[in-house]
Amino acid sequence: MSVDLPPVSYVIPVLNEAAHLAEAVASVLGQDYPAEQEVVIALGSSTDDTNAVAAQLAAADPRVKLVDNPSNDVPIGLNKAIRLSRHPIVVRVDAHAVLPNDYTRRLVTMLYETGAANIGGVMRAVGNTPFQQAVARVYNSPWGLGGGQFHGAREAGPSETAYLGVFRREVLDEVGLYDETMRRAQDWELNSRIIAAGHLIWFTPDVEVEYRPRATPAKLARQMLATGVWRGHLVRKQGRTPLKYLAPPAVVLALAVSVVTAVLQVFGVARSGPSGLLRLSHLAWPGYLGGAAVVASTSLGGRTLTDKALNLVVLVIVHLSWGLGFIRGWTSGAESVVDTSRVRPA
Repeated sequence: MSVDLPPVSYVIPVLNEAAHLAEAVASVLGQDYPAEQEVVIALGSSTDDTNAVAAQLAAADPRVKLVDNPSNDVPIGLNKAIRLSRHPIVVRVDAHAVLPNDYTRRLVTMLYETGAANIGGVMRAVGNTPFQQAVARVYNSPWGLGGGQFHGAREAGPSETAYLGVFRREVLDEVGLYDETMRRAQDWELNSRIIAAGHLIWFTPDVEVEYRPRATPAKLARQMLATGVWRGHLVRKQGRTPLKYLAPPAVVLALAVSVVTAVLQVFGVARSGPSGLLRLSHLAWPGYLGGAAVVASTSLGGRTLTDKALNLVVLVIVHLSWGLGFIRGWTSGAESVVDTSRVRPA
């Protein structure tokens, strides 16, 4: 199918991304796309040199435009960038992502071929340091948070969401852009409204985007905690969830029961009778850690013992931080929870 490709607007929300922004924008401006393009960067209140880097990029290329986002909230920044942009196709870009040079051409073409309202490809995590490489191995596997389609599914087809996303503007206008109260999980929430409005979300495994994961255990834990909180908040709001997302909070609850049982035993409780059954909860720790160790050493890759040990560390951080966050968001809502791994330069 041959189509005349329309002009495209790229929108990028940024906060403390001085180390990544220039590479991300270069991957956008280097697209082999034949129609007009523009880039709109929504600038948070960064404490590093992000805004200076953005100003240099805008001065060097008239296709780059800037809009202030003092709230620092991703969905607010995205909506500001979308409203400032002009073209009928809107492409979301992450400052941690590097687009292949045929990304826009291929996905916009498929958007028309499939009749979809939004389309996305595979998020291929790539790390530079040993820890980042371990995070990438977990992200690229089904053992992290369930292996959603964009983490490596092999068949194209309808999807519940899309990584980043290449949107038809008229559909975004129809459903009302991003929900500005959703500091995380805003993509899932937006795509659920697009589907409810009768439109199609499409996944293709033929296009991959490189993603740079968090570089330290503390930043990964903060990211996963916030992501879990907002996923739990979304489940609380919508009243439904894929079952795979219940596994991490179930693990956290099982481990917590074991800890509480141990405390009760110290004070002479839970030693006999029905309460003695609680002692079975102590199987949770060796069961979980043993299973995670098997996965880390046999299913995630890595060549050395250090690689496999880092696999285990990352698995535990991802599962427990996300699971704890999910429980909080599900039981009490997200309130003002933010991803503090983004507040400091990443």
